[in-house]
Amino acid sequence: MTKLHLSLTLPLLLALAACSGQQAPAPAAPAPAPAATPAEAAPVADPAASVAAPAADAATAAAAVTTDAPPPAAPQGPPPVAGVDYVPIANGQPLQPGSGRIEVAEVFGYTCPHCATFEPELSAWKKRQPADVSVVQVPAPFGGYWDPYARAFYAAEALGVLEQSHQAMFNAIHLQRSMPVGANTGAAELAPFYAQYGVDAKRFADAYNSFGVDAKINRARQFAVKSGVEGTPSIVVNGKYLVPVGAGGFGKMLQTVDWLVAHERGGN
Repeated sequence: MTKLHLSLTLPLLLALAACSGQQAPAPAAPAPAPAATPAEAAPVADPAASVAAPAADAATAAAAVTTDAPPPAAPQGPPPVAGVDYVPIANGQPLQPGSGRIEVAEVFGYTCPHCATFEPELSAWKKRQPADVSVVQVPAPFGGYWDPYARAFYAAEALGVLEQSHQAMFNAIHLQRSMPVGANTGAAELAPFYAQYGVDAKRFADAYNSFGVDAKINRARQFAVKSGVEGTPSIVVNGKYLVPVGAGGFGKMLQTVDWLVAHERGGN
């Protein structure tokens, strides 16, 4: 597996199920691989090494969301352990600070087959979240063929067609095999895909090459580096905790995220 050329490294080994570097996409999105073995290193020292359920009562929890929303369900399964299930991020920040909500940011790549497998699970999880949770997706601009698709994500967002095209892009790459995957891919090669959503080639190219997309790509890159992301899919909770793929598969990742969100909701 090719390592990413990022300035930070995780104290855990990434699972074989993670996409990294210039790894080629699979013909179709595979099932999640077995759990990876964590690196033989001492657990990260952190006051939240074993995250306990928040002490806030139901009234406090309800106040954090809209008044007509049900209280958040208690996390399931055993509490996660720092250095095994997640990594505390020193001096980390959310991608979008100041929102007043608990940010759950997925760093992903359209060309990553494991991200394609994870997408339906993440989408279903997102629909279950109360109003105090903000789920954002961050396309990984790791260089090479990752970058054109990261730019395409932000161009689609700017053009108002992201919601309609997001899952379809995964399908086009990994199931239909109808999209080009290469470092030389650009707006001209990607525009026909977005034409089916009513975006003509010029509008797409203008958005794809815009200053606004440049700024978002730079911010996504800085966020991934600062958060210690080395593979996809990875999840960053409130800028404070990195949940890398592995150690139990996608279901365990989301279970860990549930605990960390509850921990943040409790004000710890």
